[in-house]
Amino acid sequence: MNFIEVKNVVKQYAGHRALDDVSLTVPQGCTYGLLGPNGAGKTSLIRILNRITQPDSGEVLFCGKPQSDADVRNIGYLPEERGLYKKMKVAEQIIYLGRLKGMSRSDAMAATDEWLRRFDLTEWRNKPIEALSKGMAQKVQFIATVIHRPGLLIFDEPFSGFDPVNANQLKREILRLSDEGATILFSTHNMASVEEVCERITLINHSRVVLEGDVTDVRRRYSKHLYEIELTTAEPLAPVEGLFSVEACTATKAGGIHAEIRLSEGVATRDAIAYINSNYELAGFSEKLPTMNEVFIETVQRKEATA
Repeated sequence: MNFIEVKNVVKQYAGHRALDDVSLTVPQGCTYGLLGPNGAGKTSLIRILNRITQPDSGEVLFCGKPQSDADVRNIGYLPEERGLYKKMKVAEQIIYLGRLKGMSRSDAMAATDEWLRRFDLTEWRNKPIEALSKGMAQKVQFIATVIHRPGLLIFDEPFSGFDPVNANQLKREILRLSDEGATILFSTHNMASVEEVCERITLINHSRVVLEGDVTDVRRRYSKHLYEIELTTAEPLAPVEGLFSVEACTATKAGGIHAEIRLSEGVATRDAIAYINSNYELAGFSEKLPTMNEVFIETVQRKEATA
């Protein structure tokens, strides 16, 4: 079942078309990356999903039905521009925001205690937000986003402002929520996080969808025919005309060779493996797929060149 279906959505502002016939489908329980350079249209789409604005044309379906105001209660939204009531106490604020999303006071209090414990913030529960560091305030905003256990979580640059340790903690919590069945829409410029967290992606550029699909499939689509080779002997791997070139070759601490090769056009992987295996002591052979960051840059630059 699909949690979100965006169909041919158009959003026009004065002198600028933010979304131009955008369509995408987010399966229920999926962790989905919404990618694109600044100004591509991601935030405009997120605002539509949150019912902050309406599309000029096209439609949005939630669980197979036209989107309505009632759907907002089943959404947790962490915007890039964070905002909390600075004078309110930490626990008081989380409980208040949980109540706004339909939680009973007792449920909101119990969930607040649990989340504060998870993030090592229990001793700060009665402190005002303004007494917290930026990182701790970010954690409080994350808790307020997820406390009512919504079916859909929308995170816009969730790791912005976090140090690596706290970013990893946040990543673990997002993956845990996904494992528990939440559908997650993840908007970010952090391509390493996309590879670690997202199952599927849509890339928007100049207000249009330019790339979409399963993360691994997308990376394979941009394959450069590069492979990593492990040899158990110290003899360097030599290129073979018409079969493969050697892009890099280094000795390993174990006394072997680590090499990176590029297959020649039309060469089957099995033929390269057979040649290396018959002439060297082959211990490992794996494809080196491009990173999502490389895919992102190549796609955007290609579209810019043809625009």
